[in-house]
Amino acid sequence: MRDVVITGIGIVSCAGEGLDVHIAALSGAPKTDAETFAPYPVHLVKALEWDRQIPKKSDQRQMEAWQRLGCYAAGLALDSAGAKEDAELKNRMQLIVAAGGGERDYAVDGQILTGLRRAENPGVFLNERLMGDLRPTLFLAQLSNLLAGNISIVHGVTGGSRTFMGEESSGVDAIRIARERIAAGQDDIFLVGGAYNAERPDVLLIYEMGGFLWKKPYAPVLNRPADGGGMILGSAACFLVLESREHAQARGARPLAVLAGVASDRSRRKPGSVEQALHGLSRQLNGKPDVVISGATGVTGITEEEQAALKDIAPGAPVHASGDVIGHTMEAQAPAGVALAAGLIANGKASDALVTSVGHWRGEGALRVTRV
Repeated sequence: MRDVVITGIGIVSCAGEGLDVHIAALSGAPKTDAETFAPYPVHLVKALEWDRQIPKKSDQRQMEAWQRLGCYAAGLALDSAGAKEDAELKNRMQLIVAAGGGERDYAVDGQILTGLRRAENPGVFLNERLMGDLRPTLFLAQLSNLLAGNISIVHGVTGGSRTFMGEESSGVDAIRIARERIAAGQDDIFLVGGAYNAERPDVLLIYEMGGFLWKKPYAPVLNRPADGGGMILGSAACFLVLESREHAQARGARPLAVLAGVASDRSRRKPGSVEQALHGLSRQLNGKPDVVISGATGVTGITEEEQAALKDIAPGAPVHASGDVIGHTMEAQAPAGVALAAGLIANGKASDALVTSVGHWRGEGALRVTRV
């Protein structure tokens, strides 16, 4: 099995853009907005100069916000890895994206819902409006695999492409598949990551209906369960360039860290199942972490179980909740956790890091990042 190294990182969030500002934000004050979507605080992404990574205005216009974020972060990762100008390398670079289901047209949704109340035949009315109002271009803009397509078009990454759906778990599995293919010698280099736009009333509605959202002034992720629990969503994107150690050496790329292992599970979420799953995943990774990047949600029950497991898995190791830095970012949560871990290791602040990603309702992941 070949070693898999991280040679490029691109990340954007409320903390700004780039790895350095995010490492600094681990010890800084969180950046939340409590007014825009009150009573729900949200970590709003910092304004970006889109032209720096998406030069064509026409490309920018046809993308939704989450696609622009992902395409921008992917460009940062390619820059970081020294691959941006290497057309031959990008022609064979594999791409895996963790993505959601696209965004909504609120005006059309509102018109349909309003009309349904007065329609004599709601079924006929709904079919007619869906056929007439949901134009093919609008529907296509909501397809999950368009982020991968936009990255291919804008940045010229034209190797094989895959898109995974499934919220937090999709980010874990995107990284896991990329790592396993490189380790097994099936491919040499991958661009992998995810993007999430939390600045949308529809996603706040969805998670509030499940009782998952935090509706009080900001509190640290690990303190929220004592006061009812809940997530604060964040807009962010993170992409990683992963490659074999030999491939990186051959092209003169400097590894930031080693992606030593990725493990995932999907427990039934009975009491104690998260704690049990994390113990099992940590045994698969066989590490001795001296720092933890926790993807904990802040939701009551699963957050306490994760913390209980970490006391056994990483006794005495400092625990940083990525949700305090960037918010809970669903598909981008695991890639962002790996990026933060790699940044700490590259800066000499850790040598063996554990990254956790426990989904808000299903799915558990653990990732191990070590020094080169």
